[in-house]
Amino acid sequence: MANFEEFTHLYHEAWRDRDVRWLLSTVPTSMIFDDHDVRDDWNTSQNWRDRMAGLSWWPERIRGALMSYWVYQHIGNLGPDELASNKVVQEVFTSGEDNAERLRAFADHADREADGAKGTRWSYRRDFGSVRLLVIDSRAGRILAGGARSMIGEEEFRWLEDQVDGGYDHLLVGTSLPWLMPNALSHLQSLNEAAARKGGLVGRIAEWVRQTGDLEHWPAFRASFERLGRLLRTAGDHAAAVAVLSGDVHHAYVARARYQDEPKAPVHQLTCSPIHNTVPWYMRLVFRAGWWAPPAKVTRWWARRRGIDTDAIDLQRVSGPHFGNALMTVKVSGRQAWAELEQSTRAGLRTTMRAPLHAT
Repeated sequence: MANFEEFTHLYHEAWRDRDVRWLLSTVPTSMIFDDHDVRDDWNTSQNWRDRMAGLSWWPERIRGALMSYWVYQHIGNLGPDELASNKVVQEVFTSGEDNAERLRAFADHADREADGAKGTRWSYRRDFGSVRLLVIDSRAGRILAGGARSMIGEEEFRWLEDQVDGGYDHLLVGTSLPWLMPNALSHLQSLNEAAARKGGLVGRIAEWVRQTGDLEHWPAFRASFERLGRLLRTAGDHAAAVAVLSGDVHHAYVARARYQDEPKAPVHQLTCSPIHNTVPWYMRLVFRAGWWAPPAKVTRWWARRRGIDTDAIDLQRVSGPHFGNALMTVKVSGRQAWAELEQSTRAGLRTTMRAPLHAT
């Protein structure tokens, strides 16, 4: 996609299917982008941004991607009060003019956030009765410049921490990239981040591995990974259940976070990449190996040798990995909550997993 107009055609093509239009018209949706809304590996690192900045076509592409996302996805995530208080929304809605230039300037400003400029907050909050949903932008809001690596900026982290304060029974945190991953894969991503910081030949090799292997999930932003973990642990002291909702990794699993000081309510990672989800056989082996104890022990030892704290937050597998097209549903009744996984078969959807998310 080269520009705004081409992105609008892509949205039209993606959402014109009769069943998709019916689904979007009847089921409330909460959306957040990931890299393929723009380009594979978008904002992986500062090295990646520097390389893209040298391409003549890149500025118009990122501009068009963010403009169209704002139109087709972002403003639909905001409630009436947020729409009324949002300066850009009100300028566009009330101008009575073509707002292309206004949105172009907005998109340019938002893209510069990764370079340390004050950007825009794509993250948002929704309350559904006793359930609070916090959706985190783990892609556009990354801070990458000057050696500072954070999944989201300081101001956005403080906003997130404010939203976790009471007033709900269940906390759901949506972020396109998984927070908790199999221990071996998690440790490797943190090790890669540490190596990429060194510079020189080691740093260049680590950067190549990062971009080639897509090592850019929350554990690859170790400080952010640990900060989010502390935040979720705090929420677990007053919530009945805490769960992180993610996709991206082309399969499904449920895992529980283990803390040295356990909260009253468990904290879970629910991962499901629902449709068009074919995984090559060799990647299935990689995903399965990530859960095995021997690789986890080796990578844990290696990470500790590099000064990475692997004890504060650990992971216990609850279910998975599950491959193929699937839907995961969170069901709530009072102070209880469950996750259910339905997988597609020739006969239709079949429930293959049901796991409690509350303390039992």
